[in-house]
Amino acid sequence: MDIEIQPVTQPKPRIEDESKLVFGRQFTDRMFVMEYDAGRGWHSARIQPYAPFTLDPAALVFHYAQEIFEGLKAFRRQDGSIALFRPKDNIRRFNQSASRLCMPPVDEEFFFEAIRKLIRLEADWVPHSEGTSLYIRPTMIATEAVLGVKPSEKYLCYIILCPVGAYYKGGFKPVRIWISDQFVRSAPGGTGEVKCGGNYAASLLAAKEAATKGFDQVLWLDAVERRYVEEVGSMNICFLYDGKIVTSPLHGTILNGVTRRSILQLGAEMGYTVEERAMSVDELLDGAESGRLAEAFGTGTAAVVSPVGQLTYRDRTVTIGDGQMGPLTMKLYKALTGIQYGREPDTHNWIEML
Repeated sequence: MDIEIQPVTQPKPRIEDESKLVFGRQFTDRMFVMEYDAGRGWHSARIQPYAPFTLDPAALVFHYAQEIFEGLKAFRRQDGSIALFRPKDNIRRFNQSASRLCMPPVDEEFFFEAIRKLIRLEADWVPHSEGTSLYIRPTMIATEAVLGVKPSEKYLCYIILCPVGAYYKGGFKPVRIWISDQFVRSAPGGTGEVKCGGNYAASLLAAKEAATKGFDQVLWLDAVERRYVEEVGSMNICFLYDGKIVTSPLHGTILNGVTRRSILQLGAEMGYTVEERAMSVDELLDGAESGRLAEAFGTGTAAVVSPVGQLTYRDRTVTIGDGQMGPLTMKLYKALTGIQYGREPDTHNWIEML
């Protein structure tokens, strides 16, 4: 399938002050779009001006939430070149999400080339300042106009781009976490490992309650026993416990994060034992009080790592370490961002240059 390149007749003003960039507010001139019809497959691939869509009010995405998305980044390096971090892993996970929600897969090589072509055309939008990047959001939605619980026979797939600022503009600030024993993020057999909008919508009430209590985020426990740690907010979470890096196992209820896999591999290469095992909330809190739990941090595309300084569960509050960003957390952050921005060699073949 060829990709039609449509002209942009009214380009948007370019970024003047990159220090004012915020996440998800400003979008580039172009987007990639293609459509799917049962019996025909994917068709009409194009890079067109960024613009709203017109959808029928009965489109299945509005009623039964058949929708998936991904998130990855492009990085401007000191020599002006642009690097993508593990894009094929994100495309592979995009197809895994599609399979779970009965949506058609994309051709992974074609989709990768579509991302590359789009970013090449929008290269001027990739910011230059330290810590900034171009966020890439592939999305697929069901568009068949019918009220009925079934897989759609029509889909729209698109990719939009968003220049984003440095995540830690004012320095690293460890977050305060509320551990919820009422709300759960996902359940066994559900869609916890899928990157779909429904998972995030279901998390909003707990996040709102955490904020009203003065916390930055929610730590989710498992849905069966309400005892074992799973994720923090929309991020995977890791602990430095007894000198080992410990994180929740992948058993269908948490996202198989690309950043998570990268951090665990780097940690192992630094000489740390990595354990993917269930950790109970009691073990976590007792470990913080005894000193066995030295560090905790979330991992994800936006922040890379997000240090956790304090945990509260019911009427019990504990501080992790000295409440500041720990040395391992900082070391892992510098190692991964060093690879992304080209300050460190990529010995893992994680980088794809445009």
